[in-house]
Amino acid sequence: MTDQQPNQQPQTRVLITGAASGLGAAFASAWEARGARVLRTDRVADESAGELRLDITSDADWVAAREHVEREWGGLDVLVNNAGIAGGGRLDVSGIDEWQRLVDINLLGAVRGTATFTPLFKRQGSGRIVNVASLAGLVHPAGMAGYNATKAAVVALTETTGHELAAHGVTAHVVCPSYFRTNLMAGVEGRDAALQHVMTKLVEDSPISADDIATAVLDAIDAGTELIIPDEAARGAYQLKQADRAAYDAVMRAQARKLDVIAENAR
Repeated sequence: MTDQQPNQQPQTRVLITGAASGLGAAFASAWEARGARVLRTDRVADESAGELRLDITSDADWVAAREHVEREWGGLDVLVNNAGIAGGGRLDVSGIDEWQRLVDINLLGAVRGTATFTPLFKRQGSGRIVNVASLAGLVHPAGMAGYNATKAAVVALTETTGHELAAHGVTAHVVCPSYFRTNLMAGVEGRDAALQHVMTKLVEDSPISADDIATAVLDAIDAGTELIIPDEAARGAYQLKQADRAAYDAVMRAQARKLDVIAENAR
């Protein structure tokens, strides 16, 4: 249960998936700095440090996570579906197995988390669901069809969740950052080496850190923002698509040609 004292506001109770490193760890530190109680979960959790093992593709792990917060805290205020993987590849290079892995983790992981905690949030009459998607859920670069599709689906899932649960006092927020420095590429798998080379360079060269994204996201949640585009590069790309579709298409198709050139030169 919470350690609330008389005349004090209860601590915000937050569960974060994929919190052992990267953006998940940055989220955890940012919420803890604001006085929240944070349950860090991860597939490779350090249970001796109070983390909880949670494989987001496992229904049983999700049930155990819900039972844990109900037993220890009596409920939950914020669910952060952060865990995910990088991947994708050109349509004639990537295989269906790669698509399946992206769907199972990036999309169905968030679906499982949302479905598991929705009954609890309804009973409480309150809660926030935060889904980490990507700028790739809003704009769709060549060579990344599988990743783009799963992240666009997370955007749609979040919007639907917000509509469905609004009457129950629950809000849903989706996070769509551009490239930022993280360890996301360390576990990337796939056949399209040219795409992996491009994505890795974009991540490594980004001036934005995971801490920068986490701070911007928490501020946006406080403001009630549901579609959170936390960095200027992401906002600029999305605004271009909305304001000048022809220019946006030209940029994306130039990137597609560049990817083909990189692949050809690597042969």
